[in-house]
Amino acid sequence: MSASTPQPDRSIRPADRRVSARIGAIAESATLAVDAKAKALKAAGRPVIGFGAGEPDFPTPDYIVEAAVEACRDPKNHRYTPAGGLPELKSAIAAKTLRDSGYEVDASQVLVTNGGKQAIYEAFAAILDPGDEVIIPAPYWTTYPESVQLAGGVPVEVVSDETTGYKVSVEQLEAARTENTKVVLFVSPSNPTGAVYTEAEAEAIGRWALEHGLWVLTDEIYEHLVYGDATFTSLPALLPELADKCVVVNGVAKTYAMTGWRVGWVIGPKDVIKAATNLQSHATSNVSNVAQRAALAAVAGDLDAVAEMRAAFDRRRKTIVRMLNEIEGVICPEPEGAFYAYPSVKGLLGKEIRGKRPQTSGELAALILDEAEVAVVPGEAFGTPGYLRLSYALGDADLVEGVSRVQKLLGEARD
Repeated sequence: MSASTPQPDRSIRPADRRVSARIGAIAESATLAVDAKAKALKAAGRPVIGFGAGEPDFPTPDYIVEAAVEACRDPKNHRYTPAGGLPELKSAIAAKTLRDSGYEVDASQVLVTNGGKQAIYEAFAAILDPGDEVIIPAPYWTTYPESVQLAGGVPVEVVSDETTGYKVSVEQLEAARTENTKVVLFVSPSNPTGAVYTEAEAEAIGRWALEHGLWVLTDEIYEHLVYGDATFTSLPALLPELADKCVVVNGVAKTYAMTGWRVGWVIGPKDVIKAATNLQSHATSNVSNVAQRAALAAVAGDLDAVAEMRAAFDRRRKTIVRMLNEIEGVICPEPEGAFYAYPSVKGLLGKEIRGKRPQTSGELAALILDEAEVAVVPGEAFGTPGYLRLSYALGDADLVEGVSRVQKLLGEARD
């Protein structure tokens, strides 16, 4: 299904339109909205437990913080620096990419951005023209279709569900391809489902894109958060011939518990990176130098801290899946990556719960917040109604308490 680019109402004088059609069509980030509401309720004294934001509960490792403290004291960081990123950070990102995914790139192929969201938008803005279509597997992270539309493109959703482990097939992608298709989005591990494509599945998608001359934008932000037998696969490393039409987005937020530091990056062909850098030079100029120095310490350092976090996430993953599957009417596949559970709650919709009969996952999420004081994000935010997303990047005690509240509430469901 395709979403059309919003057009302004020509019956209204331009001077009388208060908000442009382009910006007015953008929806608020549902995940951030849920997180903000949960925090506001907690501040008001309610014992709300939030499963909304995809944010590690760990502090940023000390050695990274110390690098930022030192950066604050150095006057060279008090000035403008190149819009595309500190040269030493770009080189370190190139080295880290080779180390972690086996993909060899030059520093000139790297653009440092204000977080992963800016990386995604600038990547789409650099390669899309009005009307170009981007195939987006659903469930999808809320920002992807909005970034496509903001860049003038048209998002085309390809929907998967729990029966396939939330993974789309080449046949589904081919059915969605048209003469206007320019880009296919590939995300593994996935937000919101935690799905991880096998190497064979990833290769099949990459070869399909190659066959049809399509661009691939691959989001590798969760590259280090895989569990069990699952493995991370970087498409341009797996298929070097894809590199000329492949853009990689990544960042320090999830791997190093640095969500608030706002440092991401784009890796791609030099002409695309140059175009995106030109855009950033007018949009924001350089990323905060202090944050860049902290990111330099992160990507140039070892992965010991992330190994500890991954072990905790793995433990929580098993706990949340077990507890959710104990609820009658809930089906929760075991995620293999990231830190999200994405249970189907379709078996509960329409049932009576404390005098109400929620008909949608949005209504059910609202009921859970009101009655159990637990914040979750409904599937509507990710393009697939009938599901809930719960982040398990929170403390073990809060996780068990929160899901126990949900179990108690939803256990009251009656026909």
